[in-house]
Amino acid sequence: MPDIEGMKEAKRYYLDIPPRSEPFFLKGSQHLDWGMQNRLSRIFRPETGRTVMLAIDHGYFQGPTTGLERIDVTILPLLPYADTLMLTRGILRSQIPPTFTKGIVLRASGGPSILKELSNEQIAVDIEDAIRLDASALAVQVFIGGEYETQSIHNMTRLVDLGTRYGIPILAVTAVGKDMARDARYFRLACRICAELGAQYIKSYYIPEGFETVVASCPVPIVMAGGKKIPELDALTMAYNAVTQGAAGVDMGRNIFQSDAPVAMIQAVSKVVHELMKPKEAFDLYQTLRHEQPEA
Repeated sequence: MPDIEGMKEAKRYYLDIPPRSEPFFLKGSQHLDWGMQNRLSRIFRPETGRTVMLAIDHGYFQGPTTGLERIDVTILPLLPYADTLMLTRGILRSQIPPTFTKGIVLRASGGPSILKELSNEQIAVDIEDAIRLDASALAVQVFIGGEYETQSIHNMTRLVDLGTRYGIPILAVTAVGKDMARDARYFRLACRICAELGAQYIKSYYIPEGFETVVASCPVPIVMAGGKKIPELDALTMAYNAVTQGAAGVDMGRNIFQSDAPVAMIQAVSKVVHELMKPKEAFDLYQTLRHEQPEA
């Protein structure tokens, strides 16, 4: 027993200071559990509310995509500049050093290859394995308008239930159905359905007309998909337009790892996303870094 005789009352309760209650920084995420908010904070930078996700999961249906033939050679040098990696568990275990401590978004749906109907996906990762890998989020493809639309939505809702149970956010990835026009009307429909059914954030494409209405009508964060490879200045312009119209960052793959200078490109993209650097200025930075840091 401690000797309490003669002890001076030293406790301070700071009665003059109101209790601190800080709102969570992400749209639509205020009422999520602590663990889920913590995982989202690994994906999105709290100081900007945006993310640069590096998507390298293409091989799950395309095989060795150009630029991803050797992950250890082409992707590992990019890791210091990415906020988050989006990838499969096979590549995570076999190629990514466990010293990587940023966000991991694990591809959780799959099945068909490019030789078959792509919308016929199933859940491809057990929630226990996602926990074992310390995933920050699970990504699932949703094919609104596709042949297996309902199945893909059920894949997502099953993962939402499991993710809610264990505190893991679900990223719904919108895939354009064959018979749907790639316009604001389609993406408002697709993104809203995913949010209504529980996805914590959504990956969707940028469109020149009406993208801000897609963001406004979606109650959770939208991250812009990079899409096919386009010239560097065009990709930087697309990223700038997306974030200034409300996107919570970008998820780029081919426009980074298929660039002539991937390390320079990901740094330029990060400047656009987090500092709202103008596209021409970011392209100049890309050119400077490209010559300072020659690519292998």
